[in-house]
Amino acid sequence: MGEIRVLHAADLHVDSPLRGLPAYEGAPTEDVRAATRAALENLVEAAVEHAVHLVVIVGDLYDGRWNDYATGLFVTAQFARLGEAEIPVALVYGNHDAESKITAKLRLPPNTRAFSSKRAETQVYEDLGIALHGQSYQNPACTNDLAAGYPEAVPHMVNIGLLHTALDGRPGHAPYAPCSLDELRAKGYEYWALGHVHKREVLATDPHVVFPGNLQGRDVGETGAKGATLITFADGDVTLEPLVLDAVRWERAEVDVSAAGSLDDCLDACSDSLALLAGGLDRTCALRIRLAGETTADTTLRANPDHVLQELRALALDCHGANFLVEKLELATQAPRGTCLLAGEGPAGEIGRVLAEAQENLADLHDAGNADLAALGALRAKLAAQDSELGTLALGDEELAEALKDASALLATRLGFSGGSDAA
Repeated sequence: MGEIRVLHAADLHVDSPLRGLPAYEGAPTEDVRAATRAALENLVEAAVEHAVHLVVIVGDLYDGRWNDYATGLFVTAQFARLGEAEIPVALVYGNHDAESKITAKLRLPPNTRAFSSKRAETQVYEDLGIALHGQSYQNPACTNDLAAGYPEAVPHMVNIGLLHTALDGRPGHAPYAPCSLDELRAKGYEYWALGHVHKREVLATDPHVVFPGNLQGRDVGETGAKGATLITFADGDVTLEPLVLDAVRWERAEVDVSAAGSLDDCLDACSDSLALLAGGLDRTCALRIRLAGETTADTTLRANPDHVLQELRALALDCHGANFLVEKLELATQAPRGTCLLAGEGPAGEIGRVLAEAQENLADLHDAGNADLAALGALRAKLAAQDSELGTLALGDEELAEALKDASALLATRLGFSGGSDAA
């Protein structure tokens, strides 16, 4: 057969819960909640549009146990659509949808093949001249070198390995199914279709070893375009084309408000930034906004950050027709050097001096704060049960410095000081 087109996707996490997603009037919250499903629909449409001969999904099709059968029914329906277009699907399960983790299952459509978790195996598509090699996870925490058990290449075939792995380690990803590039090369395959790492990465070209990244960003840690990789095999050559298939784009916007003297000035600066971002978007955008710079508006911003956040959300709802959801506001501003919000000989000055001393002795404050946290053992245990990061919560110098800035701004506002001078 001549040209063969294979669509490589991974880490779909269909119906993944989005923790802490804000819901406010006018926000496209449902678009974000349904994003993983819409991205799978986009994948199916792309497969049909590009007339691919095969779709491979390399782990974490599901995010974990189903809440009900709706998730499985939706995925089955999408694979059936590919079956109607006579496009076969092959998949391996990863750490999120390992065999022992997904207890509720539905039989896959006839066009879909899932690889066994017991051992690596080969699936040959004679009409395509393709031999797929793969193995699913039996348990979520797979620390075995699965690649070591993959079969040798089938002669006179295009050999593709499907492997959910962190290779020799990737930041932010558990070190599952560890292996090396040299080990993969030694198998003699033409292409290694990898999964598990959520950022697109072409690790090698002889042979091609590729992480396509996840199909849909799920939080602000997964910004930018997401999708799958279209592979074309023709006359011994391999070409790759990244396809953008995400339904919702996660982005961060840093706005320099150093020239702002008021909240209105800050909002005007944000409006300009949102307009620029909206000009390059063709889909819903979940956005985290970070205000930075040395500004006399620092006190106003820090005194009531929730009000500022709601102002930004109102601004985003009426921004050049773009569909924005403002997820969070981060403040990285500071008052101009030499500005003393709380000064003088009275109570305000005394408060100012206490806060200034605290800023100069962050190490002592750091130790005291963490001692208090350690004493709250029961609370820490509860936090750990819900979120591993919260369970190991510690106060660092950066967090303490920001908390002191916020405290100074709030006190100054409540006491009637606006900043901008050295006198009370």
